[in-house]
Amino acid sequence: MSLVLDAGALVAIERSDRSVVALVKRELLAGRAPLTHGGVVGQVWRSGSGRQANLARLLRGVEVRALDGALGRRAGELLGVTGEVDVIDAAVALLATDGDMILTSDPGDLTALVAATGTHADIVPV
Repeated sequence: MSLVLDAGALVAIERSDRSVVALVKRELLAGRAPLTHGGVVGQVWRSGSGRQANLARLLRGVEVRALDGALGRRAGELLGVTGEVDVIDAAVALLATDGDMILTSDPGDLTALVAATGTHADIVPV
């Protein structure tokens, strides 16, 4: 099981949302790194110091995958199937595998995207 983070989850970390921080800490204590991709980081990263210190600390323990050509093409194909438009969300959906939990501020779109992949992941609103 992995914990997959979208931009809303990273913003919640920035804001010290206790429930999100607890989920991330649980994963880290279990020896599992939460997962996201570089496009998600780009959506929220602005400075990394001062007001983003919580996010900067968190990202040291997160596996950040590349939004490379292969993932980009797969995300585009998923958007074509679902009629959705957000490539960042589509790539998040593609990171998940069966049994994973996706923390998101966009549960409607992520639910549709994950369903279209055939993956059985829990969508958790933040």
